Amino acid sequence: MYQYNEFDKAFVHARAAQFRDQLERWQAGRLTDEELRPLRLQNGWYIQRYAPMARISVPYGELSSAQMRVLGKVAREYDKPDEALLKDAQEKQLALGPVPVPGTDRQVVTRLTYGYGHFTTRTNVQFNWIPITRAADVMELLASVNMHGIQTSGNAIRNITTEALAGIAVDEIADPRPFAEIIRQWAALHPEFAFLPRKFKIALNGAEEDRAALGWYDISLQMVKNGAGELGFKVLVGGGMGRTPVIGTVVREFVEWKHVLGYLEACIRVYNQYGRRDNIWKARIKILVKAEGQRYIDKVEEEFRQIVEIDGAPHAITQAEYDRVASQFVAPEIKRTPRDPAGARVHEIIRADAEADPLYDRWLQRNVLPHHNPELRAVVLSFKRLGQNPGDCTADQFDAAADLADRFSAGEARVTHEQNLLLPWVHQDDLPELWAAARKLGLARPNIGLITDMIACPGGDFCSLANARSLPIAEAITERFQDLDEEYDIGEIDLNFSGCINSCGHHHAGHIGILGVDKDGKEWYQITLGGSNGSDLSGPATPGKIVGPSFAKEEVPGVIEALIDTYRPLRQPAADGRLETFIATLRRVGHDPFKAAANAARFVEREVA
Repeated sequence: MYQYNEFDKAFVHARAAQFRDQLERWQAGRLTDEELRPLRLQNGWYIQRYAPMARISVPYGELSSAQMRVLGKVAREYDKPDEALLKDAQEKQLALGPVPVPGTDRQVVTRLTYGYGHFTTRTNVQFNWIPITRAADVMELLASVNMHGIQTSGNAIRNITTEALAGIAVDEIADPRPFAEIIRQWAALHPEFAFLPRKFKIALNGAEEDRAALGWYDISLQMVKNGAGELGFKVLVGGGMGRTPVIGTVVREFVEWKHVLGYLEACIRVYNQYGRRDNIWKARIKILVKAEGQRYIDKVEEEFRQIVEIDGAPHAITQAEYDRVASQFVAPEIKRTPRDPAGARVHEIIRADAEADPLYDRWLQRNVLPHHNPELRAVVLSFKRLGQNPGDCTADQFDAAADLADRFSAGEARVTHEQNLLLPWVHQDDLPELWAAARKLGLARPNIGLITDMIACPGGDFCSLANARSLPIAEAITERFQDLDEEYDIGEIDLNFSGCINSCGHHHAGHIGILGVDKDGKEWYQITLGGSNGSDLSGPATPGKIVGPSFAKEEVPGVIEALIDTYRPLRQPAADGRLETFIATLRRVGHDPFKAAANAARFVEREVA
């Protein structure tokens, strides 16, 4: 993972000290709430429905065990609401009513908890209950392990993302992380792009398979090699979810790696000049690219020409600069101490126990991924389990994950955009012990890529932007599909859930997407089908299509059940001998039978949205 140098460390500590000064001036009345707002956003602090939300940057999802323990300390000691505040919030959320679990007489209600962090689809970590008066203490604590909230918020270039297997994938063309870090450093304090028309997100992918959802970002960079074998990037611009889902447009098939900053500058400069600032819903770059088409591309190309030919390519990346940054991504030295006789005996007992357990085989299938080093594996710890919200990690779990990382993964882990944790440096011989240890912690459920591995944002239980809750409905769906045999029979499926049109849960890209909408102050939900994130499983990125009128909250878990029940008898054997996936069957037979099943699951006698 990236090793901070002395400049990096000094910068993070200086930003924490600056933020403390800003907060103290605000508390003394020398800064108004409105004056503080852009300053706290620059450091990842929002005011949400009931309390502040702190968004902590995790570049490329990489976390050391020391950082995880500090995140655990933040969760344990700072993520605590006032008792009266929690009581009031709980009462308000309970008043919204329960959600039934299909096939049972059980109902799920919101139970607000605290003392945890939440893994986001941008591989950040969020805390929902830290008082703003303690924000400076938190940022100074995080700075002690080189963490911060820079580039997580506001109308600027936000944190740069890559896929979770960057640097270790077997199908990797080149490691995207050094380029992502160069872009991050370039963008962090770029004076021209500090106040863009809207938030701006960049993603990179260095593998043959798109595991970074490139089609859905403002700018995406796919690493490629041209006919001469030279490394560069295919550039997509104008992707995004939200109110108007748009897939990014390829604006250049190949940009030399040394000129990628100049080309990014051209793309963003044209957007900054011509992007709309009069309408928040029309301010994203996707709207400009969609409206202008080739004219946008032509302006970018002319701007890029001037940057290179007239300005002299001031941001061209030299080989020396690339080597400097790349050298700070240090792969750990995997040192293995030979087991003594007693240790070897224990290992054999654990291995035999694991291999005798059918869940272990399923875990190997679903949670263990190949590695470019044939002796190593990447292992996903599942944070999708009954009784805990998708992607939530308690203080104790942060500590436990840090212990697992130290013991099995050279002290490193990665947050995935699917809201799980990945251990990237696991020796294949240690898999049985890791399985046993993770199972004791409840982090070894073999459900990665299956229906209970859903992506879900915090929704209306916490977010002030959300129109509807996501968490109790996600819990009801999770409880309905707890039978692992059934889950495996259903097979791979992307179920994504957003509480509002901001699409933090990537619902547009889900094979099944759920979106919270508002009608007369009440919770309703749109269901979409056929979305894709661009992966090999899903095919080219595309937004899902709306089933029809919105559903009441009570109906949503039953609608999901009806969609799955429709799929199972329709599927056919695939070319590899396995049964078709949900998305393959949907595309083969069309949406009509699924729409009919979803609409037949309605039962609430009210006007639908």
